[in-house]
Amino acid sequence: MTIRNILICTTQVPFTAGGAESHVAGLRDALVEAGYNAEVVALPFKWYPPSEIMRGALAWRLLDLTEANGKAVDLVVGMKFPAYAVAHPRKVLWVMHQYRAAYNLWGTPFDDLSTHPEGARIRDWIHHCDARFIPEARKVFANSRTVAERLRLYNGIESEPLYHPPPRAASLRAGEQGDYVFYPSRLEAQKRQELLIEALKYVRTPVRAVFAGSTRERGRYESLVRAHGVGGRVRVRGFVSEGELVELYAGALGVCYLPFDEDYGYVTLEGMLSSKPVVVARDGGGATEFVEHGSEGLIADPDPRALAEALDSLYSDRKRARRMGERGREKLLALNLSWRNVVEKIISAAG
Repeated sequence: MTIRNILICTTQVPFTAGGAESHVAGLRDALVEAGYNAEVVALPFKWYPPSEIMRGALAWRLLDLTEANGKAVDLVVGMKFPAYAVAHPRKVLWVMHQYRAAYNLWGTPFDDLSTHPEGARIRDWIHHCDARFIPEARKVFANSRTVAERLRLYNGIESEPLYHPPPRAASLRAGEQGDYVFYPSRLEAQKRQELLIEALKYVRTPVRAVFAGSTRERGRYESLVRAHGVGGRVRVRGFVSEGELVELYAGALGVCYLPFDEDYGYVTLEGMLSSKPVVVARDGGGATEFVEHGSEGLIADPDPRALAEALDSLYSDRKRARRMGERGREKLLALNLSWRNVVEKIISAAG
């Protein structure tokens, strides 16, 4: 059967945009460029109260995506929970992540499910759905090795890591080596920007930090800056334009990325493509997959004093920092991450 019409199935939290949305858009554009008729199908996702999670999964199972407007749908590509529960005779999954509160975030400070009276029941239900509906796919790809390991650990499901380039890969470049570390990401608890803010209280060198990313809690982070007495060392920029973002990457001493058990981590890749050493946390999951300690960057314990030591190391030996950044860019370019490879893998898996 010739594959022509492809639907990419994902979920969308209304009024938000981030790495997941860039990922989906990148796949759609790559499929279109390769000559396929590709569209994105997104349903809104609501996780509270937890019973809404069950309703969301049911909505995907009830959809008939075998044809649309008289056109046969030749392939569906499932991406985010619970969209990958969709039923279709030719389904390939590229799992960004599962519902993390039911898996790797369960019982952590970043979990909003375990404390709910119905939390354990909903978690078990999610596990059941994943175990039943993910294996329906002709092939399961994972967003990273970290995501593949979670699928194996929690569900006994084998998947193949399939990497793709970050969305602004073509525009990133090296620039002058500044005196700041750059942390570009949405400011939220799971990204742990507060670790870097507190670390600046313990540094011995004049290193600074610049944060860029949207947040609904800007006041909280500004309060942390004041509480730790590091106002002269920190800039919380909020949302910045694409051009400003590239310039901030280019002019940094290094890039810092400290999420807990991240799925993939565009920031790591973008820092490397900007020829900057990347400082990541030891428990960073996918954020650490491309970094070898002392080679392309530094891996530190998620502790302010340990991070301060890493920052001082970059500032004190700027030649070493520059070499690490150059190695990082060379390493990533050598991997030849491409959307063409992604398309070939997915179409081949569809059979």
